[in-house]
Formats: sequence, C-alpha cells, structure tokens
Amino acid sequence: MKKALITGITGQDGSYLAELLLEKGYEVYGLVRRVAFEDQAHRMTRILHIKDNLDLVAGSVESFPSIYKIVQQVRPDEVYHLAAQSFVSYSFDDEFSTLQTNINGTHHILSACKDLNTPVRVYFAGSSEMFGQVREVPQKETTPFHPRSPYGVSKVTGFELTRNYREAYGMFTCNGILFNHESPRRGYEFVTRKITSSVINIKSGTQDTLLLGNLDAKRDWGFAGDYVKAMWLMLQQDTPDDYVVATGEAHTVREFAGLAFKYAGFDITWEGKGTDEKGIDTHTGKVVVEVDTQFFRPAEVNLLIGDYSKAKKILGWKPQVTFEGLVKMMVESDREAYGSS
Repeated sequence: MKKALITGITGQDGSYLAELLLEKGYEVYGLVRRVAFEDQAHRMTRILHIKDNLDLVAGSVESFPSIYKIVQQVRPDEVYHLAAQSFVSYSFDDEFSTLQTNINGTHHILSACKDLNTPVRVYFAGSSEMFGQVREVPQKETTPFHPRSPYGVSKVTGFELTRNYREAYGMFTCNGILFNHESPRRGYEFVTRKITSSVINIKSGTQDTLLLGNLDAKRDWGFAGDYVKAMWLMLQQDTPDDYVVATGEAHTVREFAGLAFKYAGFDITWEGKGTDEKGIDTHTGKVVVEVDTQFFRPAEVNLLIGDYSKAKKILGWKPQVTFEGLVKMMVESDREAYGSS
C-alpha cells in the first residue's frame, strides 16, 4: 500500500486530494497544525467526513525539525506540498510572513525528503500568479515568470527550489502550475466564494450589496476536484516534469458574478464604468453589485489563461467541469448551506 503525505490537507485542494488518494487505496497522512486538533469542528471542516480514514500528524511547515521528524517517521512514497499562505490580497498586507511561510516551508519539505534513504516523489503546488505581468497569452510551461504580488514571488521561489532539487539531487519532484481552481469548499475570503455566498445572502435578504474590486480582471477558473487528479498523475509518470493545469478559457469577475446572480434567480444589468460601475437587478431596480477601490490590488494581474496541452498529451488530463457548471455548483451549494429557496 502506497503512503502519501499531504501538507495543507485541511484546505480546499487537500481535502479533494485526500478523497482521491483514499479511493485509490493509499494510506493517507495529513500534516495539520496542533491547534487544529483543539478546534476540529472549524479547522477540519473539509475533512471531517473522512477524518477516521486519515492519519493526521501535528506539525508546521515553518519548522524544519518538525517536518524532518514527520517525514522520517511516515516515510511516504509521495508528498504533496499544498500548504501555503495562498490569499493574494493578504500577501500585500503581510508580505514577510507570506514569503517566510511559503518559501521556507517548501525548502523544509524538499530538504527533509532528500535525506530519506528511500525514493520519495514530491509535488509542489505552483500558481498561475507566478506569470503575473504575462509575456504571452495563453501561458504555458515555458512562459517567463513576472510575479506581481508577494504571493507570486514566493511561488516562483518554491518552483525554482523544486526544480533545483530535481536537477541537483536527482529527486523526483514536479511543479504543478495551477490556474485558479474553485469549489464549494473555497474559503470565503476568495472572490469566487465571496460572490456565491453573497448572492444567496442578498436573495434571502440578509445582505444588501456585494462589494467587488476590479470587475474586468480575467481568470482561468476550473474545478478543484479536477485539478487534484492532475497532481496525482504527475507523480505517476516515469519522468518528473512541470505542467500547466488550466481550462484554456478566461472569464472576467463580472461574468462570474453575472452567472452567479442568474443561477440565484436575479437578472442584473451593468451600468457605469470603472469604480462607478454597478450591477442593478432589473426586477427591483436595486443595486446589488458595487465596485469598492479597497479591493483593488497594488499591482493587478489582468489576463491569466493557461495552455494545458502538455498535461493533456502526457498525463491524459483535461478539465471535466465547465465554467458555467462550476459557478452553478457553488451557488447551489451555498443555497443549500444557507437554506435559501
């Protein structure tokens, strides 16, 4: 039986990946902070339904002795390093902790795995935010990086560390350059979940208006449940490599919000331009979307769209859930959670 260690197992991606590996017969270990054991109802929400089938170990990616001890004890066949401070906006507010956690955490994982006497395959969760000020559209594995946030900078460093351990020490390490991937398990601080939960709150009358930043920002949005399959496939190949995982389609924040309102029973029209733009419900005449400049980034990334042809050719992977299907899935999940009709 293969053993896998997942950092960030309590997050969106970690929970879907844990489910996938359990289905495939893995013995799954999850790294969690010690405080999570003291507040499982909130900190382990996404994995409570499979918790009894997991081996959870307390530790922190910020502590090398902690990581080294766990890796030596578990002796995993595969390590999926997903843990990170991953909220881009927050990385501008606290760039020091973002850089320290994301860069050091990746270095600790790689170094600890290098010292194992048995082969271990390591996956690093890269991000489309590494491309930042894009040099070409769509972006592929050879597109130069130009990150526009501390988060993006930290992921570029993690990517290069992972590649360096592969080239310098002959380790089986893979970088997944994942474009935006969402689900009903997405955190509320992320714009997609903020939109779908707010739409349901507005529908039920517990919220008046949805405040958003740059409505014209374009992202390549896919379903997290699809993307974790690509992570697993990377570590099953004969040769380690790096792969873009995306849908090949770009949609604006305005499109996402418009669809979410549509699936909740609204009909909105857009008026104004820039910071004055508003989304108005044609049924009631009420403003349901407003632009707030506090949500604009200091350095914006306007167009991210991925070319996943390499993953399709070598891994046999392609996205299954459409953009429309993703938005509908998230709206319906929040509708059920909030009990809205």
